[in-house]
Amino acid sequence: MQTKLTFLFLLLSSVAINLNAQKNDKGWEMLLDKDLSNWDVFIGVPHTSLDLEGYEKGDGMHGTPIGLNNDPLNVFTTSQENGETILNVSGQIYGGLSTKQEYENYHLVFDIKWGTKKYEPRLKDKRDSGVLYHAQEPHGQFWNVWMKAPEMQVQETDCGDFFPLAGVSMDIKASKRKENGKEFWFYDPKGEVHTFKTGADGRCRRMANFENPHGEWSRLELICINDKAYHIVNGKVVMVLQNAKEYDKNGVASALTKGKIQFQSEACEVYYKNIKIRSISKLPKYIKKQL
Repeated sequence: MQTKLTFLFLLLSSVAINLNAQKNDKGWEMLLDKDLSNWDVFIGVPHTSLDLEGYEKGDGMHGTPIGLNNDPLNVFTTSQENGETILNVSGQIYGGLSTKQEYENYHLVFDIKWGTKKYEPRLKDKRDSGVLYHAQEPHGQFWNVWMKAPEMQVQETDCGDFFPLAGVSMDIKASKRKENGKEFWFYDPKGEVHTFKTGADGRCRRMANFENPHGEWSRLELICINDKAYHIVNGKVVMVLQNAKEYDKNGVASALTKGKIQFQSEACEVYYKNIKIRSISKLPKYIKKQL
């Protein structure tokens, strides 16, 4: 009798968990599957340190990229872990995994965990990746690999930083302060609005570091509504951005509110899971409370 009751309890618990999961995922589109069917792969320039025959090599940034949907070293693969699909990014070559679709006015959620391996040309640098949004084709506009786009940085201790790639800009309330003896721009809700544009002064750093320790999963979120964006790390808003623009070859600006989403391979091993997206028109309450 006790065995039957135990089995019944476990069965009901399993049903409850599945119902809660379905409820939590209501309205969400799961972007990650084992075949990466929602994605295109673009692989950049192999570094001279790699054992890869048949392809022109360089410093990882300058030279001839391997190109679209040709991944000879399997930089982007998937695996299964406890019933979940994991995106494995080896980092051996700079590359981008980009959505086949464009998105506008959305809430993107994903979990990230660092691996151990590093590669040239970043052996002595922090482990690095990133998520590009409103990304504009063609591929290879930045370092012969990534598209023109704003970037939400995914880097050890720096998740949520902003970088403008290949001719974009966003306005951010920011102020300068020192970290490790160097002066940087940091997101500051009480600061003055500053335009961060592709170039020497393009980076703005997150308000603070809210990442989990190395080896643990951290949850990152990106919310884009009209020309605004919100970078979120483990539930904390670390940056608010607005007035997204892209620039043509003549420097003429136009509004940037939609595009593809691109995950980076950038010389280190990193894992992603639970990549999901939903359309939204207003901020969730837990985000509004922080603003």
